[in-house]
Amino acid sequence: MVTANNGGDGRPVWFVTGGNRWDTYIDNGYWRCYPATHKHDAPAIDVVSSMLPGDRIAIKFEEFRNYGRSPSGEPIPSVGIWATGLITHNNLPDRPSVEVNWRWIAGGARDVRNCPTELVGFGATQCVWKVEPGTKGCDEFITTAFGMPPETVEVTESSDDAYTIDNIIAAGCFLDRPRLETMLQRLSDKRNIILQGPPGTGKTWLAKRLAYALVGYKDDDRVRPLQFHPNMSYEDFVRGWRPAGDGRLELVDGPLLRMIDDAKQNPDARYVMVIEEINRGNPAQIFGEMLTLLESDKRNPGEAMALAYPRTDGERVHIPPNVYVIGTMNIADRSLALVDFALRRRFAFFDLEPTLGSVWRNWVSDNCGIPDAFLADVERRLTALNNQIAADPTLGPQFRIGHSVVTPPPGADIPNPQEWFKQAVATEIAPLLREYYFDNPKAADDAQSALLDGLPQ
Repeated sequence: MVTANNGGDGRPVWFVTGGNRWDTYIDNGYWRCYPATHKHDAPAIDVVSSMLPGDRIAIKFEEFRNYGRSPSGEPIPSVGIWATGLITHNNLPDRPSVEVNWRWIAGGARDVRNCPTELVGFGATQCVWKVEPGTKGCDEFITTAFGMPPETVEVTESSDDAYTIDNIIAAGCFLDRPRLETMLQRLSDKRNIILQGPPGTGKTWLAKRLAYALVGYKDDDRVRPLQFHPNMSYEDFVRGWRPAGDGRLELVDGPLLRMIDDAKQNPDARYVMVIEEINRGNPAQIFGEMLTLLESDKRNPGEAMALAYPRTDGERVHIPPNVYVIGTMNIADRSLALVDFALRRRFAFFDLEPTLGSVWRNWVSDNCGIPDAFLADVERRLTALNNQIAADPTLGPQFRIGHSVVTPPPGADIPNPQEWFKQAVATEIAPLLREYYFDNPKAADDAQSALLDGLPQ
């Protein structure tokens, strides 16, 4: 449940610049801070880190009319408000942006000259303008911008906050709707699925969004990510002894048991654990007896089992039916453990592949402004490389390059698409090629040269 900042708790209200990206922000439900340097510098991250779920936010346009000068000779500014909403999620540390449920948008053709809400005498040219309720003049400003006083604003979760397959597609998923519907249906029925594929195919990205769609809306309390690693143990994941600080040891429940307890207390809600790189650890050892309880037909008290570290004599635990698990696997990493058959029987598996094509081109062009003709050329070059990798007997299809390396985040500032592509090749694709052809550096260099052939130096 998202609760709005009502101004009475001292939390700020945010007025942010939309620039020429405001349509993108509103259509895709987010806002991003673009500092003057166009880098994720510390001040930008500090500002965005203060923007919390439940805070109100408005896209502003500064000084679009001139109202003369003040007695001191300074121009009298004005601020137009063309959209207001509620922050629902902070995307740090991935990027300095927040996700927003835009609730009111200036009508018509979204022309700033027709902006219906104008605040005369206020002005701020910075990317983010922090307004504190309760300070001189600010309550009137907030009231005018949002159409109601700070103390009366009350926004709770509504049907507008629902998260569905439509949201997944709009956010940049290039799989078709039937495929996504199948994934959700199998997750609902089987309760455990694994997304596997080459690097860069969006496994983690899609796993989290499938979890949101299953839950019904974005709720980071009910969708909990976790990453397996070689040092992960049963004691870390389920339950184990830990130092208590006074020289003694105490039993501490891991993330799986904590989710189980929460799910039992709220049986009408769905809880999803997203396990990244589930085969990077030893899944059979990490899950222990919980591996048996993962089966969908054992999600009841009658199938409860004793844990390796019981708290009381006779303690039995079962996984309730409202707990779901989504795992991801990078099948190109030779260093990872093979998943044993016991785990495979309890999960439904979906293969993700590099997904380019018209859907990808249209999304990148619409959200990042890269010409379709250039994207078609990028697709041709990357497809040729992937065909070469798939045909190589020492590699194979699982080593193809995923589409995420050539998919910028929505609203990314890419003034020079050719330079952007060359940087993606140099920093993301070339290192993979050198790893793939570690015993044949010339093959890696030739593949990289073919990707860039004909582009201006």
